[in-house]
Amino acid sequence: MTLHDPYDTSNIFARILRGELPCHKVYENDHALAFLDLFPQTPGHTLVIPKAEATNILDFPPDLFGPYMSAVQTVARAVHVGLGADGLSILQFNGTAGGQTVFHLHFHIIPRHAGVAMHGHGNAPMAVEADLKQQAALIVAAFQSG
Repeated sequence: MTLHDPYDTSNIFARILRGELPCHKVYENDHALAFLDLFPQTPGHTLVIPKAEATNILDFPPDLFGPYMSAVQTVARAVHVGLGADGLSILQFNGTAGGQTVFHLHFHIIPRHAGVAMHGHGNAPMAVEADLKQQAALIVAAFQSG
């Protein structure tokens, strides 16, 4: 897909937003939904998607950037605290040539630990269900602890 292809309402994230597919949700507000990536680059890799229909950052409504980016920051803090990360990689891809694989705007929040490599984007093995549940619980607990 190019940077200017129309939004596809059948993409996997649109289907998650409509409740047609499950996810390991860690956060939701009026503007965004955050859930664990099934193919994590590191354990706890979290995706934050806007509820607005946007293929990429170029077609996202400018008036929604503030609330959406606030949600990205909120989730990043919880991932950092909940998983005891030494740092975070926060990534966002646009268009096939830019590395985008799901054509609904999203940010990747990837917890990093010193000395631990991460899998490449699109090259990670599928996560184990029990691990996803445990990681989601840790992130959710970080929201509740403050």
